[in-house]
Amino acid sequence: MGVCLDAPNSSHQYIVSQFKKRKVSSDDDGSTACSLTREAKLSLPTLRASDYFMEPSLTELTMRELLDPGHCTRVQNFTVGRYGYGSVRFFGDTDVRWLDLDQIVKFKRHEIVVFEDETIKPMVGKGLNKPAEVTLVLQKPSSIEKLKSSAENQGAKFISFDPNKKEWKFSVQHFSRFGLSDDEDDVMMDDADVDVRNQVTLNDNDGSDIDEDSPLTDSRLLSHSLPSHLGLDPVRMKEMRMMMFSNEEEDDDMELENSNGTLSHHRTLVGSKTVQRSSPLTTRKTPLALLEYNPGSFASSPNGSILLAQQNKGLPLTLTKVQGFKLDIKETPVTKSYSHNIVDAGLLMGRSFGIAWGPNNLLIHCGSVGDSKKNSYLSSTIRLEKVAIDNVVRDEDNKVREELVDLCFDSPLNFHKEINYEPKEIMFDSYKLKTRKLVFNGFELLPICRKYIGIIEKQLEVPGLSSSARVMLMHQVFVWELINVLFSSKESSLDADEAALPLIRRAEFSVWLQESVCHRVQDEISSLNDSKYLQQLFLLLTGRQIDAAVELSASRGDVRLACLLSQAGGSTVNRMDFDRQLDLWKTNNLDFNFIEKDRIRLFELLAGNIHGALGEMDIDWKRFLGLLMWYHLPPASDLTTIFKTYQQLLETGRAPYPVPVYIDEKLVKDGESWIPGNRFDLAYYLMLLHSNEDRDFTSIHMLKTMFSAFASTHDPLDHHMIWHQRAVLEAVGTFSCDDLHVLDMGYVSQLLNLGHCHWAIYVVLHMLHRDDYPYLQASVIREILFQYCETWSGQESQRQFIVELGVPSAWLHEALAVYHAYNGNSFKALEHYLGCAFWQKAHSIFITSVAHSLFVSGKQSEILRLATSMEDHKSEIENWDLGAGIYITFYSLKSSLKEDDDTMTGLGSLLDKNDECRKFFNHLKGTLAFWDDRLSIDARTVYTKMAEEISDLLVADPGEGSTTEVKLECFNTIFDSPVPQDLLSSHLQSAISHFTLHLTEAAS
Repeated sequence: MGVCLDAPNSSHQYIVSQFKKRKVSSDDDGSTACSLTREAKLSLPTLRASDYFMEPSLTELTMRELLDPGHCTRVQNFTVGRYGYGSVRFFGDTDVRWLDLDQIVKFKRHEIVVFEDETIKPMVGKGLNKPAEVTLVLQKPSSIEKLKSSAENQGAKFISFDPNKKEWKFSVQHFSRFGLSDDEDDVMMDDADVDVRNQVTLNDNDGSDIDEDSPLTDSRLLSHSLPSHLGLDPVRMKEMRMMMFSNEEEDDDMELENSNGTLSHHRTLVGSKTVQRSSPLTTRKTPLALLEYNPGSFASSPNGSILLAQQNKGLPLTLTKVQGFKLDIKETPVTKSYSHNIVDAGLLMGRSFGIAWGPNNLLIHCGSVGDSKKNSYLSSTIRLEKVAIDNVVRDEDNKVREELVDLCFDSPLNFHKEINYEPKEIMFDSYKLKTRKLVFNGFELLPICRKYIGIIEKQLEVPGLSSSARVMLMHQVFVWELINVLFSSKESSLDADEAALPLIRRAEFSVWLQESVCHRVQDEISSLNDSKYLQQLFLLLTGRQIDAAVELSASRGDVRLACLLSQAGGSTVNRMDFDRQLDLWKTNNLDFNFIEKDRIRLFELLAGNIHGALGEMDIDWKRFLGLLMWYHLPPASDLTTIFKTYQQLLETGRAPYPVPVYIDEKLVKDGESWIPGNRFDLAYYLMLLHSNEDRDFTSIHMLKTMFSAFASTHDPLDHHMIWHQRAVLEAVGTFSCDDLHVLDMGYVSQLLNLGHCHWAIYVVLHMLHRDDYPYLQASVIREILFQYCETWSGQESQRQFIVELGVPSAWLHEALAVYHAYNGNSFKALEHYLGCAFWQKAHSIFITSVAHSLFVSGKQSEILRLATSMEDHKSEIENWDLGAGIYITFYSLKSSLKEDDDTMTGLGSLLDKNDECRKFFNHLKGTLAFWDDRLSIDARTVYTKMAEEISDLLVADPGEGSTTEVKLECFNTIFDSPVPQDLLSSHLQSAISHFTLHLTEAAS
């Protein structure tokens, strides 16, 4: 067949047809003048994957090889790609002869692999192991900076990134594997370090085939791994791990495409050498366990030095059960970490380990809680820490003091219980629960606040308290006093005009403010020497200690200044006179260098210009509020005006922030990390609450911040006093909010941590009812009863207290039943299931665990008591006749067979007794068949014992109508009973005797 070179269409058709034949068979021996030689034909590259392409295409290569023999040895810019994944363009001339591109070039998600099989990889610069430009199509957003960093980490050179097409281009000098990790957005590259790969010698008896997704890992990326931490070679450990896994990437890609766009987690790996085996091992998809961990070495080893010992290298593997180790858990607050109890995560749950809470506030995690330095930690180790939720009851030696437990929790709650409350019933299923809400008016507020203050003052008398704890307690005293000042009713306690009541409240607040800042004034004055008496005068005025200021000024001979100071904070006329005089001095260009600056500051303060008087002086927010009230605003200003004026200055940045007391007093080291505006002192929130005249405090966010632990203490888990303050404020009618359950649950958690389950339930009963969560209180109480059953059930006082609170006794019985069933005490579990009327559950435990034990012990009356207590509710018990009913039938039948007199109608004759016994035996066999393997061997033995006793009683007393035929019928009944064959031998002898007698009588 001839081909005309001048007819391009015919030549193209011929080449295409020859190409199609070549893909199917390589035995085409047809030869024409224009056809390729067999050698040239076989030298063309092959690419069979339908989703791959190459440029020039195979058709074009065939045509060019035909026109220019040897063209395939010098193909310009040869390109191979995969649709939707990317492409690679090799620079310069490339020899593409005999290339199996399906095996050489592989595109995966965000990754290209060239020469994954190192055995066929040519030298750098030869074949396809040469400089090239790679284009990868990214399936997720990424930044140019990260892509540049990824390219540099691989040794590649970043070219460009098209965010519209999501095409990332970079150039490489040689090939193995390049790409972007889907797990960590990090890129890893094979740096052609063949020596590292050759460090491992694989034996046919020790390894298994390594699949394409189990290559070696760059040792730099394993520098922080567990093997490195244990002093082992991370690369070698990685290779050993890969020999024990098999993972098909192509299967992963198929799952990826079939998962509705959900990306699976792929590890970014580098090339490895495939190892061939004559007998491959069983493929394992899960990691092997770490065997034979030596627990005894943990206590004596330094932190982080847990080692693996005597790992079993034989196959198959046998897991041995070893004794666990105990850790001395350090108690730490959640904001710091003092614990160094490091354990290997692989010893616990392997790859499935996650951060979780354990019992008794035990936190299991990786890293460090509250680590502001963002330190990196080993991902293969975990830390066990116990949250110290009881810091408030510890002294400066970090020891729990029982007197602090009583004064912080028991005493306040006992007093809270004495206050009047309004009960409200809520229904939970068929049970009633009585919630509580404090109710009293403003006239009763004063004695209530004084009682709480008395409790706090007793805490101050406890020896061994830290200085910071004493400061916080004094702050709580001031808070209770402020609550009384701002919200108590004055009408009946004072015989004064109604118009004067705001001024009376202002005077009381002024006294409170003077007392609360007095210590700050004295501390700052003591730090000054006597020569700076003008500064001392100014500090005394910031605390409104006018008498002391006047005396100090007079003692220094400055009588005129003393006269002026005596009028500080007086009428606005005096302030205007001071201000006018200062303006005249400034207008007349008076040289102020002849007057002390501290004296000018005093004049500015007397004139009411507090900002001019303060200058650049730092002052706490309470004293600034005092300066505003005492020297700037009119003397008749009410508290609402004062608070709103301060709030306006605060919003414009002209007033210091009302920071919490622990930051203001510098009680914590991290006070500088406080963000302005995120939380304020509780006293400031009380002022805002008072200035809200309508008592419509609708800002839920502000209420939540106000009644958080951070408003009054630096311990985020301490809610013991803020809960009482919220309850009192809500009872007096200052606000109403049903969304403060975080505060309630925080306090509940504190009480449970101390083992005060009864008080925790008491707090839950004071949680406000919400229509969207109608069963919240009931659910929480039941949860407490179940989780802390061992605690409250072990103290009769707590149990009695819970009952007095109106908690349904059935809930207590149910919790106790579950607890005893879990601990294997079936007798107590049965009693409590009966107490909570769980008849079906009680019946099941009675049959499977209790009845047979009592039967063997001869406690007939106890069995009858339990069975008859359930008999009245047998309509609610499934299969009653096959359970406890069999015991009642047994004892009833046994009693009738023993008595001489006929106690049961129709049971006087032997025939009637035989009929009843037959019914009982059939019933007994049905019971055994129903319960089957749920019955223990002892329980089955009891049933056979019951059958044996009835059988003995049946043939013991013939009774009326005891003919030989009837007796033989009785023996038939016995032989059909569930009595073991070895026990029927005695009855068999009697039956033979009666049968012989029957034959004799018949013969005669």
